[in-house]
Amino acid sequence: MEVRVENVRKEFDRFPALHDVSLDIGSGELIALLGPSGSGKTTLLRLIAGLERPTAGRIFFGDEDASEKSVQERNIGFVFQHYALFRHMTILENVAFGLKVRPRSTRPPAGEIRRRALELLDLVQLSGLEKRYPSQLSGGQRQRVALARALAIEPRVLLLDEPFGALDAQVRRELRKWLREIHERTGHTTIFVTHDQEEALELADRLCVMSQGRIEQVGTPDSVYDAPSSPFVFGFIGESSELKVQVDKGDIWLGDRSLGLVDSGADGPGRLFFRPHDIELVEGGAALAGGVAASRRVGGTRRVELELGAAHRVEIDLPFDHPLDDRAPIAFRPKRWMLYPEG
Repeated sequence: MEVRVENVRKEFDRFPALHDVSLDIGSGELIALLGPSGSGKTTLLRLIAGLERPTAGRIFFGDEDASEKSVQERNIGFVFQHYALFRHMTILENVAFGLKVRPRSTRPPAGEIRRRALELLDLVQLSGLEKRYPSQLSGGQRQRVALARALAIEPRVLLLDEPFGALDAQVRRELRKWLREIHERTGHTTIFVTHDQEEALELADRLCVMSQGRIEQVGTPDSVYDAPSSPFVFGFIGESSELKVQVDKGDIWLGDRSLGLVDSGADGPGRLFFRPHDIELVEGGAALAGGVAASRRVGGTRRVELELGAAHRVEIDLPFDHPLDDRAPIAFRPKRWMLYPEG
């Protein structure tokens, strides 16, 4: 099922939460709405679900205008951060609930409801636990039940709101891989909200990065990570360092030091961004150089904070066995970087 958001605006007590947002989501696509708190990602998800109505603009499911339709009419599957399972029901009863409360004309027979619920519990790897109650399951297992319940109604669109936010890091990693496998097997159009960049980069076919009620960039994880369209996206997706520089006849300068980098755009002040791992160490010449202010281990590398004079600090990654001398400056040059005009 394709979902199309057209020029949607949403206000709460005249405060604009979304500004003229448009987004096309392909059938069978898994797309992440990603951004900091207050960016509008959850508001957009609730509008797609039918939990809120747009102040202006329209939302289409396929060719059908769904802007004024209820959640039930849109046939949405919804998975929340805190599971929202019925504590007094068994796992099987939770999964079957959405089918049991359908109008009599569209409600499957009891035997079919049970068969479908058991199949879904097998799909989410919880076979044999159907008689247990939510309190008897781990957090990761409860979230699997919540997904099975959402899938039971055969939704046109599956929506997930911070689905792993209440789980610890190891369980989150396991469930990310599992969710991707489930998506590939079921093929539902899936939209999920997260503020976790690693989660979005690993799971999604495309990212929709949002800030202050607007869409900053939409693209594949690779395109958004490697070619951010704005300083906000570069700073939000992955780790980065920023330097305020000056461009003079194409050469990029930090104060009175040439960085050995060239930009053919307009001269003047700019903001240079690069990632800690995208650097090369150099022996003198035009480069950045600074003393070690702090260091810490990050996996198999050492993340080093360098002080480039009084006003600038950046982070770079070095091999873990690289010899560090607090008194000796380290010279380096970004290998991949982006320059944005100031302002």
